[in-house]
Amino acid sequence: MGGPVLRQSVGVTTEQVRLRAPRHQVSRKSITLWTLHAVIGWTVVLLPQLVVLLFVDSPPTWQLAAAVTTGVLAVAHTLVMPRWRFRVHRWESTPIAVYTLTGWLSQEWRIAPVSRIQTVDTKRGPLQQLLGLSTVTVTTASAAGPVHIEGLDHEAAVRLADELTTTTDATPGDAT
Repeated sequence: MGGPVLRQSVGVTTEQVRLRAPRHQVSRKSITLWTLHAVIGWTVVLLPQLVVLLFVDSPPTWQLAAAVTTGVLAVAHTLVMPRWRFRVHRWESTPIAVYTLTGWLSQEWRIAPVSRIQTVDTKRGPLQQLLGLSTVTVTTASAAGPVHIEGLDHEAAVRLADELTTTTDATPGDAT
């Protein structure tokens, strides 16, 4: 597979890091997490519309049409987006770089060379805690911002953070 090549010095040898599909999928429980996020988001949008329809005498036809359209979009998004994201989202960590592929409609491929890693963090929101998931954030000396690996099983996230911390510590350079 062709594509951009990033040359990164590691020790005394030069390694090639190619843009490629990362090997690992996120946890299947991510589908539930993304579904819950969609349901919560659409509820915030749809609930006020339903309140208006229920408590206003003779609401205008456009309000009913707006609520129905919102409901159809909400159902379609909630059913399609989480499964689509699960098929797309990939990650991989090697001694040379962290690779990610994220998104669903708009997809982003990222490579974070280990020598550029500044911090490695894990995060668990309430829904992630409930589902046993975590997000690993790899901050680099890059204008593109940090690399996020969302939807990892908590144990896998802890192992990845430990592995990246150890690898980064053993990699020469100042991460700039």
